[in-house]
Amino acid sequence: MDPVATKSIETIIIGAGLSGIYAASLLTSQKKSFVVLEARNRIGGRILCPRHDGYGCDLGPSWYWPDIHPRMKRLVAALGLKGYRQFEEGMGRYQQQNGAVHTVRGYGSEPFSWRIVGGMTALITKLCESIPHDAIRLNHSVCAIERRSDGVWVTVGELEKAPRAQFVAQQVILSLPPRLTAATILFTPDLPDRLAQAMLKTGTWMAGQAKFYALYETPFWRNAGLSGQAFSERGPLGEIHDGSNNDTVPYGLTGFAGIPAVQRRQQPDLSEAILNQLAVLFGPAATKPAKLFYQDWAFEPFTATEYDYPPMLTHPIYQPPAGQSDMWDGAIHFAGTETADQHGGYLEGALRSAERAVYHL
Repeated sequence: MDPVATKSIETIIIGAGLSGIYAASLLTSQKKSFVVLEARNRIGGRILCPRHDGYGCDLGPSWYWPDIHPRMKRLVAALGLKGYRQFEEGMGRYQQQNGAVHTVRGYGSEPFSWRIVGGMTALITKLCESIPHDAIRLNHSVCAIERRSDGVWVTVGELEKAPRAQFVAQQVILSLPPRLTAATILFTPDLPDRLAQAMLKTGTWMAGQAKFYALYETPFWRNAGLSGQAFSERGPLGEIHDGSNNDTVPYGLTGFAGIPAVQRRQQPDLSEAILNQLAVLFGPAATKPAKLFYQDWAFEPFTATEYDYPPMLTHPIYQPPAGQSDMWDGAIHFAGTETADQHGGYLEGALRSAERAVYHL
């Protein structure tokens, strides 16, 4: 175990997802001192893009909508990244509960949804180019936050054990989902009941989801006049889309499990069932992907709690918890897409909340 290292800086950012990394880039441009504490052994949070043949497969957020997400549009351009339209040409497939499959009219999203060349992780990678390398500390799981006369003390480690490290700062940006924050971090003094309950009641976007990515050398579904879109009442997949690279190899199918997390717990490896369903929907070629990725966010301890297992049936209207964008007289600021007052749950909301936190320090 590492020795306790007490260090004083201006701002501590807890969480290295998009909101945390974007906040760090903004503080870097302001020449402010800060440290980012991330529980995982990687950055990105729910942005997760394993690579195959140089292609980043989005197992977290996949899309942004330039027509209604101005921050994302500006950031993609400012970082020199490229976007491309989600492929939606052709017919779709629909599977009933009894397993019967029908070819149905495809549809295009409105406004148009876009992907980023290189996967969403390209955002994180580019933002980190401007951030001092030693400012981001991985494997630093925060277990306690305490307000003292000399600042806010943040403890890394496990409760009831000797701390691995401690940091003290004048401000803290909490760029974690509110529910995860309230369930896993001990606050001293205690959070007000109203705020704690509001945080626990705020569902974490994507936390109950499981997502797959199957990659192929040829887009056999496109060759058959299909868009790659499919919806199923039977499962295990409920929603499928074309997840291909930008009109070049590898081509892919991607989407979400349609069975609840409590059922997935009984069958942690859905690979065979996924491929069998893809074959029913798109033909036997679907059973032989060059690569198959699967990520179940419900069982990620740094994303979800057991409260997140029930699936969200509609997209929530997010707000800062209990209407508060900060607490402890501005010593702690909330960030993260679930705290955005607009576009909550989207990447745009993560950017918006990070800007609010940084500009109100």
